[in-house]
Amino acid sequence: MSITLSDPDKSTLRTAAYGAVSLMAAATGSPHKAATNASIALTSATGLVGHVLAAKAKDIELKGKTVAELADRVLPALTAAMKLLGKQAPAEADNFRSTILLAIEAAQVHPDKPSTTTAQMARKITAALDAAGVATADSGAAPAAAAGEDRPELQKAIEELVDAGFVGVSLRVHDERGEWAGSAGAAELGGSAKPPIDGHVRIGSNVKTFIATLVLQLVAEGKVGLDIPAADYLPEFGLDERITVRMLLQHTSGVFNFSGEVYDDGTVVHGIPVPYGTTGKEWVDNRFKIYRPQELVELALSKPARFEPGTGWSYSNTNYVLARLLIEKVTGRPVAEEMRRLILGPLGLSGTVVPDASPEIPAPHAHAYYRYEDAGEQKTIDVTRQNPSWISSGGDMISTTQDLHTFISALMSGKLLPAELLAEMCTPHPTGIPNMDYGLGVFVLTTTGGDTVISHNGAAVGHAALMYSTPDGSKTLTAALNCVDDADLSIATAFQNAQHRLVNEVFCGGQADPAQPTD
Repeated sequence: MSITLSDPDKSTLRTAAYGAVSLMAAATGSPHKAATNASIALTSATGLVGHVLAAKAKDIELKGKTVAELADRVLPALTAAMKLLGKQAPAEADNFRSTILLAIEAAQVHPDKPSTTTAQMARKITAALDAAGVATADSGAAPAAAAGEDRPELQKAIEELVDAGFVGVSLRVHDERGEWAGSAGAAELGGSAKPPIDGHVRIGSNVKTFIATLVLQLVAEGKVGLDIPAADYLPEFGLDERITVRMLLQHTSGVFNFSGEVYDDGTVVHGIPVPYGTTGKEWVDNRFKIYRPQELVELALSKPARFEPGTGWSYSNTNYVLARLLIEKVTGRPVAEEMRRLILGPLGLSGTVVPDASPEIPAPHAHAYYRYEDAGEQKTIDVTRQNPSWISSGGDMISTTQDLHTFISALMSGKLLPAELLAEMCTPHPTGIPNMDYGLGVFVLTTTGGDTVISHNGAAVGHAALMYSTPDGSKTLTAALNCVDDADLSIATAFQNAQHRLVNEVFCGGQADPAQPTD
């Protein structure tokens, strides 16, 4: 669909976008840095929106000296911008909204010190954006550009998942029949609105694929060596010299998992308080606590290694926190900046956020819940807002089904890595789980028909995300799920069945197929 904007329309878009930046900057303690970070984020916009915002013309009208005066001007402009784009090009309206949300996230220059003022301003800006578009987003109807042909078998599959215990499910499939997107269930407990088709979701361990890609991009730049000891880059931790960068990405380092280990004999060794097992109530009480990556690594290294480096395979979040710290040490920049430089910016992933310690999640989104026992009483609370620093780069990012599709398709089709490094990433290493090996930041699955599927999935306390692709990126499945989680992982079986059901439908033509375990 073509769209022609008048000069006044373009002025409205620029005023709204750079006005949102000014509002966030005014709410922080470092206005210049906030404005700079947010303005850089605006320049990552693609399409017509990117073209308009890149002009930075003098027609940006930001009169008013106080925050209140600015808000009176900017918030209505945000709604007006969404309306004028929404009428002519819904995809550009979504692009504009995502771009603004990325910018206001970038403006929060001290995410390790969450500010009530900045969080409140972010909510006002989000509400202004949604005043024009949330009705469509919450309707559960796919955008015209994404709807494709009718796929009753896919709609039936996600409705069955809701019947199995999920509050809501959103699914996006790209295959030889085109693109299909749909949702089922509810965005909130007790609500009637479906989950937004392309809402934001905490993607859990899908983050590992992003982090592994970043490390491999630094390998391509000659800044990191896959078979160099990780201790050469991170000498401050006293890592075993036998642990290589490859072992971190492959989960063969043997390093203790800071979120806890369950050994073959059933012995449980706790790390930090997590939402599962006996520490669920403690996690609830401390779900806004800030953990720094260094402290998670130090805790893990204070525990005995699970095995000698390179002699086994065991999934450990610590490996990916070490990978994050390696990225930051080598580049001298926060991982969020490197993510924007090498992945989010080039691919235009404006709906993807690296939150660090911020508990916020951009709208629109479905809600996440947690059930626990307190003084003998069962309670269910909304945990959509939570501080994800407890899992760090083991699973902290936020994205959308559209952005996950764009990412995994681009990755598998060779747009992010040289062919030799993509081959390294997808080379399977045995995990001990039938038909499911691990590469570097990806699972390598073998279907019952003998085909290979590249995947990573993740769960993040009431939110979960699925990401699957053929090795060439031509067929993808991405999904966002919201549920009521609990200490007993009661949803785990349903989560495994969800993976099984959807992979079976999309990749296996109705035949049985292995499903990844929860992580």
